[in-house]
Amino acid sequence: MPVNSANSGLPALSDESLTPTHAIEATNEFGELVNAHLPGEIPLTIRVDGMEVVTLMTLGTQPEALTLGYIYNQKLIEDISLIASVVVDWDRELVDVTTHAGTGISDWQEKMKRRIVTSGCGQGTIFSCTVDKLYEVNLKTPSLKQSEIYQLISHVGQLNGVYRVSGAVHGCGLCTNTESIMHIEDVGRHNAADAIAGKMWLQGIEGEDKIFYTTGRLTSEIVMKTAFMGIPTLLSRSGVTHMGLELAKEIGMTIIARAKGRHFLVYNGVENVSFDDIPSQRRMPAPTKGMRDLV
Repeated sequence: MPVNSANSGLPALSDESLTPTHAIEATNEFGELVNAHLPGEIPLTIRVDGMEVVTLMTLGTQPEALTLGYIYNQKLIEDISLIASVVVDWDRELVDVTTHAGTGISDWQEKMKRRIVTSGCGQGTIFSCTVDKLYEVNLKTPSLKQSEIYQLISHVGQLNGVYRVSGAVHGCGLCTNTESIMHIEDVGRHNAADAIAGKMWLQGIEGEDKIFYTTGRLTSEIVMKTAFMGIPTLLSRSGVTHMGLELAKEIGMTIIARAKGRHFLVYNGVENVSFDDIPSQRRMPAPTKGMRDLV
């Protein structure tokens, strides 16, 4: 049954979070039986007023937020007050989204005709109406410091608890300049991103002064999702695809990737980064023999 929201302008939500890992036994490289854990993976079909939208494979820890975030990031419904309830039924592997009007998604048949298969974890889909709205986004210019990026990399490196126990998942975080304030793991980074978007939508959190962190690669779709959350900076411990970078350049998003330890690469938006933690010996290279001869 849905849990009523204290704010009448928000939808009523069920509370059907699943345990993220399952204990099993495996055999190690020495032929010894050891305890291990596997992440969950379960299909969840999203329906809006009875119309099937998509089936996602998910860890199942944040199904209501995942559903809302998917709807929001795909621009299928843009006003949360139109949604009456979000109810998950794991026995049927369904989540039913009910709108107050009961008329489903506007222009649904036309949107279904214009879909793009993506290179996400698993096979993803975005709608052309999502792409159309991307260039309406106006991202704020971030102010970043090298020293703070180091702090953030260190902080997010301590998270990803499900990954450390079981592997096979991605983590995403909504961050300030120095720490993650909301971290979610799922079997795919797109699910984790959507779940964060859903929570931001529910809680009215603005993204203009935030950084979005992911353990996965920065594809065009992740750039789009981050832009729709209003977040001007993307940070990843993985790499960035060429299309992802080109799209980031078009919309003015700062891209920082290959971020681990005290290493990162700024692929776009370097003018927004203050390099305040450079060792003195790297600021002024030692003169070469030829240079010394000229002194």
